Amino acid sequence: MEIIGAILNAGFLFFYLAVLAVTFLIAWKVFEKAGKPGWAALIPIYNLIVLLEIVDRPLWWVILYFVPVANIVISFLVFLELAKCFGQDLPFAIGLFLLPIVFMAILAFGDYRYIGNRM
Repeated sequence: MEIIGAILNAGFLFFYLAVLAVTFLIAWKVFEKAGKPGWAALIPIYNLIVLLEIVDRPLWWVILYFVPVANIVISFLVFLELAKCFGQDLPFAIGLFLLPIVFMAILAFGDYRYIGNRM
């Protein structure tokens, strides 16, 4: 019985690490498309700073990511601006917010180009 538990734990760990690696790869590609260093996606908190630079928002917004409820609002606003930076609109931003790994992969590996924030 312990062997089965160990095998299941190893399987879950492998799955988690695979999803984490794919997430890093996707963020790396999106950062590079936006003209930022891809390795920045690997560093916690710094990746938020770079993301805020990509969407041309103030760096103090990083603090809002640590405030309950405000972090949800800020995340949606950043995803909305990220969608705009790649020439997309509200439905794509909603997709980024609800299924970020899928829609970030679409940005990363699709034909989308970074056009910057056009207010």
